[in-house]
Amino acid sequence: MTDDRHAAVPTDRSRRPPRPPSSQAGEGKVRADDEALWAYLRSFTMARIGLKRSGASLATGPLLDFKLAHARARDAVREPLDEARLTADIAALGLPVLAVASAAEDRQRYLMRPDLGRRLAPGATAALAPHGSGFDVVFVVADGLSARAVQTHAKPVLADVLRRLRGEAWRIAPLVIARHGRVALGDEIAIALRADCVVVLIGERPGLTAPDSMGAYLTWQPRCGPQLRLQHPARRHRLRRCRF
Repeated sequence: MTDDRHAAVPTDRSRRPPRPPSSQAGEGKVRADDEALWAYLRSFTMARIGLKRSGASLATGPLLDFKLAHARARDAVREPLDEARLTADIAALGLPVLAVASAAEDRQRYLMRPDLGRRLAPGATAALAPHGSGFDVVFVVADGLSARAVQTHAKPVLADVLRRLRGEAWRIAPLVIARHGRVALGDEIAIALRADCVVVLIGERPGLTAPDSMGAYLTWQPRCGPQLRLQHPARRHRLRRCRF
C-alpha cells in the first residue's frame, strides 16, 4: 500500500497561489478610497493624521517631515531676540519704544527658571516710572518661547490695533519690548506705567506645525502678588493663540 499523506504539501512554501484578479482590484480600490479620505481630512487640520507606514514604522517621507519640524521647533526656542531690529520695526508705528528685561540673565536661565521670566530685572521699574503718566492700555512685546514669532507678527498686529484704538481716542502707553519675558511680566510693566490694561504679545511654545505662533494676553487692572492673583482668577484673558 502506498502512503500519499504528504502529496498535498507544497515543496516551496514561499510560493503562494495568486489571488483572483477581482480580489486584487477590489483591495486596490479600498486602499485608494482610504487615501482619498485621509487626504480630505488633512485639508481641515495641520495635525499629522493618517500617515503612511512601512511595516511597523512611519514611511520615509513623513518621518523626515517630522524630524524637520522638530528641529525647527528646537531652533525657535533657542533663537535670540533681535531687539534692535524689532525696536526699529515697531518704532515706525509712531509711539515711543522702551526696552526692558526680566530677571533671567540669559536664555538658558530663562528656560530653566520660569519664575524669573515673570519679574522685571533690577532697575527696570525705575527706568519705566518716568514714562508713567497714566494710560488706558500698554502693549508689551515679549520673546517668550519663540522670538521668531514676535519678530514676524508683532508689527502687523500692532499696526492694525493701534489704528483702531487711536480712532477711539485711547491713551496708549509707549510700546515695551521685554527680553526673556513671560506673560505675568506685563503686570509689573503696567503698574510702573500706570496703565489700566496690559496686552502682552508673546511667542508661544513652538509645536510641530508652527514654530512661529504668537499669543495675545489681555489683563484688566493688573496687580502683583499671589493674594491678588487669587482674588482675581478671571482677570487675564487669552485673546488669541494662533499663527498670525
